Amino acid sequence: MKYLTEHKCVPCEKGGPVATIDEINAYKPQIPEWDIVDNKGIQSLMRVFHFKNFKQALAFVNQVGELAETEYHHPTLILDWGRVEVLWTTHKIKGLHKNDFSMAAKTDTLFES
Repeated sequence: MKYLTEHKCVPCEKGGPVATIDEINAYKPQIPEWDIVDNKGIQSLMRVFHFKNFKQALAFVNQVGELAETEYHHPTLILDWGRVEVLWTTHKIKGLHKNDFSMAAKTDTLFES
């Protein structure tokens, strides 16, 4: 299987298909630190990243923002002192898509670098 970090986001159409259980089971092992959560009735990927201070957390938020703009797929970001919560979902389909798993993997790569 192609690694999620190599996937380029594709536009989703309103009402399009959400990720199947088989797809989720194939993608999830590549992003083990992410939880699948219910976010206002919509399945989302969520992870909390921890930093030594606010400045590092803010720099990470800016990196994720640049990635989001490049891929034209945007997360919910919650910035706090030394902590960033990232949620990926595809609002047009009201659920998870391969794009979300890909962006989660790319977010992990940013954090690791």
